[in-house]
Amino acid sequence: MFDGLSGMVMKKLLSLITCVWIVSTAGHEIFSSTDQIMQLVEEERYLLDIFKEYIDVEEENLNTLKAIHKRLTQLSNFEDSEEIMNDPVAAYKLIRRLRNEWLSIVNSTQESLYEVFQNLLHSDVLKIPSNDDLEGAALGLIELQEIYKLYPEDMIEGYFSSDEAFHVGLVAYEQEKFQLAFHWFLYSLEMLFQDSSVTKQQLLYYLSFSAYKFGSLSVAIDFIVQRLNLDPTDENARYLLTLYRLHHFRSSDPDIYTLKRESTDSYGALCRGETYRRQRALSCRYSTGGGNPRLILAPLKEEIEWDEPRIIRYHDIISDKEIELLKDLSRPQLSRSKIYSGISKIRVSQSVFLDENDTVVARVSQRIADATGLSMETAEKLHVQNYGIGGKYEPHYDAWYQANERIATFLIYMSDVKIGGATVFPKVGVALQPKKGSAVFWYNLEKNGDVDLRTEHAGCPVFVGNKWVANKWIHEFGQEFRRPCSLSEWE
Repeated sequence: MFDGLSGMVMKKLLSLITCVWIVSTAGHEIFSSTDQIMQLVEEERYLLDIFKEYIDVEEENLNTLKAIHKRLTQLSNFEDSEEIMNDPVAAYKLIRRLRNEWLSIVNSTQESLYEVFQNLLHSDVLKIPSNDDLEGAALGLIELQEIYKLYPEDMIEGYFSSDEAFHVGLVAYEQEKFQLAFHWFLYSLEMLFQDSSVTKQQLLYYLSFSAYKFGSLSVAIDFIVQRLNLDPTDENARYLLTLYRLHHFRSSDPDIYTLKRESTDSYGALCRGETYRRQRALSCRYSTGGGNPRLILAPLKEEIEWDEPRIIRYHDIISDKEIELLKDLSRPQLSRSKIYSGISKIRVSQSVFLDENDTVVARVSQRIADATGLSMETAEKLHVQNYGIGGKYEPHYDAWYQANERIATFLIYMSDVKIGGATVFPKVGVALQPKKGSAVFWYNLEKNGDVDLRTEHAGCPVFVGNKWVANKWIHEFGQEFRRPCSLSEWE
């Protein structure tokens, strides 16, 4: 099929492509798993190798291609892959680079004699991030900004281009988060350079639009006047100025420049660490689960995190080796998390239910049974999750008023999280920080079978770090003699 030097090179290209396809789990919705962000670093390395081999074949046509390769090499950072995985801004930049820069290579090689290489560069083959991936990564940044009340400058370490900030602003604008969009457009304006794709005229328009939509008319007027100063003949800008001035006399003028923290938002406040109140000094102890033979020689480290509802943390419930084995089992099967109605919009993560016949999974499930004293006969399979850029799970209940309800939840933390990622209970003001190897346990139902409304909980967005958890949802059938029902409507 291939002859001579070019044949040898093309065979090597095919080999590299095979490696990329095997390594990559990118596909769609990369942003919903930080573990897959780390795999993108390796994919980018392979992409650069493929590109270099192609350059060696077409020496006479390399001026443009070498310039692109040099730029991509300078932008890539293979030494700090863990930092990229833990930094949502760096992860966004990686996804954007892979989405935009590598697709530009397809356009730059249209004149190539090697159609095979053209096919190999196709995004479906290489698993180049889709536009949905790029927008999802931007939404992750916006979620972090919204929950933690951050300005772009608070989130960015290093260089973040005007075009990148403009794109995040556009996504925020499309989501009608106009104040957040305003701050990204403002940052884009400050970073504007001659080689930026976005123009000052565009940014002034979007700054005025965002301020107008937010209700800050004086700011909207200020930016549209700046736009008119650049081009006094702009009829659209003149119309908008007239419109803004007309509305300005009929409304208040909220401050768009200041991100206010609403005291009524207990979910966000708990995530930011603003409220955390204990009812009284709580206790720690070694527990044998009421004399369980498996725990006599190795009792569990039990800490009462909260009284009502009772929330217990078990320390060192799972070993580092078991955690890594569970991750290895999960990685090939991870897919976007779902709820009963389908793909979850309130949960940004990838997850999988693991086969209980696996030795490690069975051992962990048995340990949960020993700790809680509950039967696992009707429990759901162990559910492993890896959270993505700004990964979160908004306030929700695990119980849904159905037959054989989820009586209890056992949540295992399989990683530490540097910043963010707490499990919070907004109704009672509890914030539990992830601690690798520990687990928290609570009952979702009162003893009379009603849903305990105090157990509404949420997973705060991951700001810096990589969050892995494993859930075991335990159902009420089979617990009749382990947690007897009450006839009282008050318990």
